[in-house]
Amino acid sequence: MRLIHFILCAAMLSGSPLSVADNNLPVIADTTSGIISLDKEHRVGQAWARILRGSAPLLNDPVTYSYLNDLLWQVTAHSQLQDKRLDLIVLDNPTLNAFAVPGGIVGIHGGLLLSAEKEDELASVIAHELAHLSQRHFAAQLEESRRNRPFTMAAMLASILIAAADSQAGMAAITTSIAAQQSSSLAFSRLNEQEADRIGMQNLAEAGIDPNAMPRMFSRMQQSQRFQGTRPPEFLLTHPVTESRIADSLNRASQLPVPSTSRTSLDFDLTRTRMVVHFSSNPQKVLNHYQSATKSTQQPLDYYGLAVAAIRMNQFKLAESALKKLPASWRQHLFVKLTEAELQLAAEAWLTASKQLEELNSLFPDHYAVEQLLAKAYMGAEQPNKAISILNRLKKDYPTDTNAWYLLSEALGQAGKTVAVHQARVEYFLLTGQIDKALQQIIYAHRESGLTSSDKARLVQLEIDTKKVRDEMKMDF
Repeated sequence: MRLIHFILCAAMLSGSPLSVADNNLPVIADTTSGIISLDKEHRVGQAWARILRGSAPLLNDPVTYSYLNDLLWQVTAHSQLQDKRLDLIVLDNPTLNAFAVPGGIVGIHGGLLLSAEKEDELASVIAHELAHLSQRHFAAQLEESRRNRPFTMAAMLASILIAAADSQAGMAAITTSIAAQQSSSLAFSRLNEQEADRIGMQNLAEAGIDPNAMPRMFSRMQQSQRFQGTRPPEFLLTHPVTESRIADSLNRASQLPVPSTSRTSLDFDLTRTRMVVHFSSNPQKVLNHYQSATKSTQQPLDYYGLAVAAIRMNQFKLAESALKKLPASWRQHLFVKLTEAELQLAAEAWLTASKQLEELNSLFPDHYAVEQLLAKAYMGAEQPNKAISILNRLKKDYPTDTNAWYLLSEALGQAGKTVAVHQARVEYFLLTGQIDKALQQIIYAHRESGLTSSDKARLVQLEIDTKKVRDEMKMDF
């Protein structure tokens, strides 16, 4: 029902003509335009994101999230975004897909890391999506919809949501919405794609990333489509790749500066290896693969893969042995040190993990993955107040992170702070679009004994905020 309501309400968001900036990079409508303002886009995006978080499995891997978030902001620094209130959502989905939704919502499927072979290819997809946001293509589509097809753009947004939660249903929905478009509408979409390609490659070059990564990634996607036969990657359903588009992107890339040295990233290699293990449907098979690889090639990345796979299989001595065989320079890398801490957490060596992560926290203060894992270590060591302190700081930097709010509610429960548990759960349910559950938690909190006047005031305000979110999710702006 929420999806149907989203389609109907989002379809009503339409307005007036486009505007073009002086720098030849068109920016569709400003905050005073009659199409849709940046503030309204942000509200629509937040409502959409709440539904997404409650409908699709999120990837609970602090290291991978941290890596993707850092890369997103690196590319964002060279974008034309006016509103940089970005919200990264990483989905626990092995398919090749990424998307951007008005209001700064950037979604990345974990499977995108499996499809890219180098960091610059991954960055090219992010640059392309940010270009869609910066050029306000959503507002342009709304204007086009107002004239030609009032429901198509809304249906497309809802289809992306369905695809995140259910690949087969999503592809069917997207295919249906694309098939319903007129030829003029398809041409309009191609223009948006071409513009996103052009601006994305320009921004890659300015960031010191090879713009040729984009046509390279397109070719890889097209090849993936051939392997999959009649079932193309989800990304290609909303971003069709043709031979002419690849040729055009190659031509554009040839006119842009290329870095003098090839970009390599150990961060990318390590994160991609984590995803290979994570998405393996046969944990023993992937463990056997890395065991065999380490015996034949003795490559450091294979030893890292073996360690991650062994942790997944609870073979802790094997994981420890694999990590010790990494080069000294690798063992100083943050992601490897975090993996060592993950090993201790998996083995329930809480105090050892706490000590390791405290040292990392002093070297890398306010680092997302370090703080997430440190909070888990404190909770395992039955030191909930330390975990609460870490998580309260973490949620200030990442206020829409569901993992942080979930862990906080657990730590508060461990510390016996019942009213605060309800409050944290309210925030978690709001982020996942579960408004009724959020209101129920407020009712539970009101029933607790020993409420202070401050507690009561906070609960009253929380109820007001919750009902406001409920109204915003109706998107009847």
